[in-house]
Amino acid sequence: MDNEVIRHSGEIIELGEGIAKVKIIQTSACAECMAKGMCTASDKTEKIIEAEANTSTLSVGETVWVEGHKNLGIIAVLFAYIMPFLLILLTMVIASQFTENELLVGTISLLILIPYFIVMRCMKGRFKAKFKFYVVK
Repeated sequence: MDNEVIRHSGEIIELGEGIAKVKIIQTSACAECMAKGMCTASDKTEKIIEAEANTSTLSVGETVWVEGHKNLGIIAVLFAYIMPFLLILLTMVIASQFTENELLVGTISLLILIPYFIVMRCMKGRFKAKFKFYVVK
C-alpha cells in the first residue's frame, strides 16, 4: 500500500524555486454524470496545490500530473474528520456524566473543537512537511 499514489492532472500556474503551484479540477463521480444538469449532487471544485518539482524543465501553462502517497490521504482523513468526531463523542459521554442539561452537553462538545483546531493550526508547518505532493510530467 505504501507504493500506491493518488494522481491528479493539472495545469502549472506559477513556478518558484523547487516548487510549482498547480491548478487541479477536483470532481466527484456525479460531476461526470450525464444527468448532472438536473441533479444537485454534482460537485466540481478548483484547487491550487503546491508541489515539489524540477522547475527547470517546466513552464507555466503546462499540463502535468500531481502525485501524493495514498497513505497520507488516510492520515489526513483521520485528523480532519475521525479525530474531531471521536473528540465530540467522548466529550458528550464525559459531560453527560456531570449534568443532565443536554444543551450544555452539546455546547461543550462542540466548543471542544476550538482548541483542537487551534492545535491543528499550530501544527500546520509539521503537517506541510509531511504531506508533500510531487509534479510528474
